[in-house]
Amino acid sequence: MKGLADNPSYIIELLEGGVTLENVIDGHICEQALVEKSAFVVGDLGALMRKHVCWQSVVPRLQPYYPVKCNRSPAVIEVLASLGLGFVCANKTEVSLVLEQGVPPESIILSGVCKQLALIKYAAKNNVQHLVCENEAELSKISRLHPSAKLLLQLTTEAHAAETSMAFGFSLKSCRHLLEAAKDLGVQVVGVTFHIPSSCQDLQQAYTHALSDARCVFDMGADLGFNMNILDIGGGFTGLEFQLQQVESAVRPLLDAYFPPMSGVQVLAQPGRFYVASAFSLAVSVIGKKVETRTGTDSLKV
Repeated sequence: MKGLADNPSYIIELLEGGVTLENVIDGHICEQALVEKSAFVVGDLGALMRKHVCWQSVVPRLQPYYPVKCNRSPAVIEVLASLGLGFVCANKTEVSLVLEQGVPPESIILSGVCKQLALIKYAAKNNVQHLVCENEAELSKISRLHPSAKLLLQLTTEAHAAETSMAFGFSLKSCRHLLEAAKDLGVQVVGVTFHIPSSCQDLQQAYTHALSDARCVFDMGADLGFNMNILDIGGGFTGLEFQLQQVESAVRPLLDAYFPPMSGVQVLAQPGRFYVASAFSLAVSVIGKKVETRTGTDSLKV
């Protein structure tokens, strides 16, 4: 694992007690202005650690896998890796970045739809075994280029389909055919992944349908001889602890019913915004401002 101070492309400071984010920003404004920079980002790496403590206390059974697309700063990757998180990567750049930070390939899941052949080959070359598969065409490519891969089948949920007309993945009706195709091709299927968007208004109903469908897929896979042992409930976590508690209330009894701890199923989740949303602030230069006086109120335009 690289150290945070090993040739960083950013400034790292250890702050004294009582120093606030506003103090840090104010201290850098003059410095950045001298080198004619109009914007900069300040990150609080300690916030990542505090979020992790919150995650472990509220949803201890869910093993967090961080989606690198949310913020791929090397400092973020290294801190989260030191906390024991896994990583979800969608392309070669993200996989390379995570591997460069010393993360073992077994802690990486390669997601992304319509993967290019070069990406699948790169995953095989670097021993990244866990890949998400959402259709039969993808399954065929993986069987040729990465036959030792361990697949997580992408299950489309009602909540995700309602949010977008381009929801990728397979329906419960088509999962048997996909599992049989994997069996014929000699590819391992080890689990299921799905996604419930943060905009979902009825978490209880959404997770009930998704986890019930996932249980059916696990049973079908087991009937075909697959060792189904990974369940990934995806993302949809905001940075609010209250929302995380709502998810926990909806998910915990369902997991106990469909995937109890004694089943040996590893349950993953993909908290991206939850970890980084409150950790970074963007400071920009205000070019000009004008105060417009209206009847009974003042309006400020920036």
